[in-house]
Amino acid sequence: MGLVARIKVGLFLLVGVVLTGIIGYKVLGGKEWSILDSIYMTVITLSTVGYEEVVDISHNPPAKVFTILLILFGMGTLMFVISSITAFIVEGELTNIIGRRRMDKEIMELKDHFIVCGAGETGFHVLEELVKTGRKFVLIEPDPERIKKVQSLGKVCFIEGDATDESVLLQAGISRARGLVTTLPTDRDNLFVTMTARELNPNLRIVAKEISIKSAQKLFKAGANAVVSPNFIGGLRLVSELIRPTVVSFLDRMLRDEGGSMRIEEVTIGANSRLINKDLVQAEIPKKTGALIMAIKEQHKKDFIYNPKPSTSLKKGDILVVLADTDMLEKLQPLIEG
Repeated sequence: MGLVARIKVGLFLLVGVVLTGIIGYKVLGGKEWSILDSIYMTVITLSTVGYEEVVDISHNPPAKVFTILLILFGMGTLMFVISSITAFIVEGELTNIIGRRRMDKEIMELKDHFIVCGAGETGFHVLEELVKTGRKFVLIEPDPERIKKVQSLGKVCFIEGDATDESVLLQAGISRARGLVTTLPTDRDNLFVTMTARELNPNLRIVAKEISIKSAQKLFKAGANAVVSPNFIGGLRLVSELIRPTVVSFLDRMLRDEGGSMRIEEVTIGANSRLINKDLVQAEIPKKTGALIMAIKEQHKKDFIYNPKPSTSLKKGDILVVLADTDMLEKLQPLIEG
């Protein structure tokens, strides 16, 4: 039984004991005792303050026996309530409740954040990257032990619940979210989360994990923008380690550097950007921000312009693939947004 349940049970029993005392004294005292006298006797008996009795019970054996029983049961119940409340405060449940309410308020204020469904082996690495790169996100995970493990990464907004439950997704602010990744252990659950999320937010970017290759098309039809197979990615990693180990070492060093946040990122040139119709020389992005432009993807085109020439002109909607850390991205945002 949880501490909150213990307190509720204890208070219920305490109310029962008080009512029993009032009724008992009224019955045993007869017409001589008023309701107020019965309440008074019950209170001074249970609290053991020792005030003078309003009615002498020295010649009323039943009242004496009743008082003894009331003290025994009443004190036991009172001690149970006090110990439960003390444990509730000392063991941190009160702090947890206050912290939970504060976190719920933070989640309600989030906008353009990410939602991560599941904190298993795959989900943990997703969360680790989001923390390192300073992204706003909400974790949905039913296992408290996994949540504790994730909290070792830093401050994490989380909901202890089932991601397949529509109400939990709404609590995570899915209507205001920028993207969702589902890393649940079965394709069925990932499919259900994808379908529900797409219904709740048609503009959401959804990335789903697949266990079986056969599930990819179902996930795409359900509304996923991208489907990732850990087995497929793992196979590519193995062969890359075999034939291009230096490149893999470079990417690993960049992604796993504990002290840095250098990443390959993407930014989109907004409608009010000062970079529109300027070439890369005029934009001076590396000089102003330190970010290195690796490629450009023009709006509505599938191909990339790799290692773009200095004369390449920038247009609204262009996506820049850059090598940058969080500080560089902060400097770049005003330039691309305007």
